Parts: sequence; structure tokens; C-alpha cells
Amino acid sequence: MNRYADAIKAIENDRDILFPPLYRQFLSEEIKDNECYEILAVNGCYVCFYNAHDLVERNETYQIHIAAPHYFMIGQDGNVGYFVRVEKHKESDEIVSVDLGALGSIAMDSEASDIYAFRG
Repeated sequence: MNRYADAIKAIENDRDILFPPLYRQFLSEEIKDNECYEILAVNGCYVCFYNAHDLVERNETYQIHIAAPHYFMIGQDGNVGYFVRVEKHKESDEIVSVDLGALGSIAMDSEASDIYAFRG
């Protein structure tokens, strides 16, 4: 395992979650230590994705575990958060989004089947 995979596994163990496989691969092989890994998404927006070291802090700041306990915020474009489902045995590579001000009160929007399909 590389150090990125170790950091990802530590988050999973600490949070009792499971990242979906394609997102885990993208995080360890492409994002790595980049502070803000920005991609042009299929929706025409530039989205900043967090590295493994920043994921927990960003999710704690927005209290994702309270408002959307089965999801983990993996990136952001202004006030729009991007998420993957991390509930064990129900994890999903589907990228979903929601306005962070409405998190927990409205349904999330499906953006792409996975992180690779999300790139424009």
C-alpha cells in the first residue's frame, strides 16, 4: 500500500465508513497530496477535490456526519458540495451534489456515475 492508501484506510477505520473503489483509486492515484485538485466537470463547473488529509476537516466543518450521515463530501465549487455514499456495504461511486446551505433539507442531485465520468 502507498501512503495515500494508508491515509484513506485510516479515515475509513476512524469513521466506520467505506469509500467506493473508483473514488478511492482517484484519491490515491490522482489527487495525492494536492491541496486543491481542480477539474472541469461535465456540468461545466470547476470543482476542487480534497486530498485525504483535508477530507475529514472539510466534513467536520460542514457537519456532514449530522446532515448526511451516509455521505462524505469529497469536493466543492463555492457553496455546492460534491459527495459519494460511504455507508458500509452500500457505498457508491455515484457523484451527487447539493447546495451546502440546504444540506439535509433537500434531495441531492446526481451528477455522474463515478468520479471519472464526472470529468468534462
